[in-house]
Amino acid sequence: MRIPILAAVITAAAGGYFAARARTPVVADEHAGHGEHAATGVVAVSAPQGAAIPAGATTAVQRIAASPRHGEWVAIKVGASDSVMAWVVYPERAQKAPVVIAIHENTGLNTWTRSVADQLAAEGFIGIAPDMTTMGKTGSLTEDASADIGRQLIQGATPEFVNAALDAVAKYGMSLPAAQPKYGVIGFCWGGGRSFLHATHAPTLGASVVYYGSPPNADQLAAIRAPVLGLYGGADARINATIPATDSAMKRLGKSYEYHIFDGAGHGFLRGQESSEANAKAALEAWPKTVAFLKAKLGS
Repeated sequence: MRIPILAAVITAAAGGYFAARARTPVVADEHAGHGEHAATGVVAVSAPQGAAIPAGATTAVQRIAASPRHGEWVAIKVGASDSVMAWVVYPERAQKAPVVIAIHENTGLNTWTRSVADQLAAEGFIGIAPDMTTMGKTGSLTEDASADIGRQLIQGATPEFVNAALDAVAKYGMSLPAAQPKYGVIGFCWGGGRSFLHATHAPTLGASVVYYGSPPNADQLAAIRAPVLGLYGGADARINATIPATDSAMKRLGKSYEYHIFDGAGHGFLRGQESSEANAKAALEAWPKTVAFLKAKLGS
């Protein structure tokens, strides 16, 4: 599958347009329904004094608007004739920073994933959130698509394309004057699976963080070089059923695989942190583990 090269780099103030090919019908969805977290109100659990975690689904817009950090849209070329839009956020620090790529859920890049990139920048990384559905979009390339449209467009993001796009985004990020030549990936749901899969593909990857994502096939695990951190909700039976075999295989192969299961939390708990106390508690516990892991593996 090919997508047109974008005619120009798009800034946060101006959207871009290009014609896209007709999409194939949507097929079975590995994360169907997880995007509709019914946040009926903010739960009682809150971050301790001084702690910071990514926004939940209901507060991401405000978090982006209030961020003191510089964020901008860029178009990143993928191969000879493709490209993806990406939201890049810079940390406020004097030293060069490692790059961390945030991979969205199966509904495409949205404000919530961009707010994760912003929080990564708050932690001292250059945060980049690419849109793997760029190739199917018409109209504005920088506005959130509906969840249904995102699920249709994600069908075109083949594993091969996603790995090629991540390679290109990593190369772009590490070439920035403010960057160190180190990068990691962090993904959520669909993106969590792609984060794990990228570790089987990229020998220079420094760290892979998997939020409630499916593992690669057993025969792919031998190619992994980067350490992997898995973070899972205790009520997410479908994904959790894959953990024992993955853990055994990674141990047998001598690979680094650390995982944590958070009691009572559901699939998508970081974005759905306002929808239950268990999700809120899991988010508060999982994000510091994420930051510590990334800093240990990539430096800070």
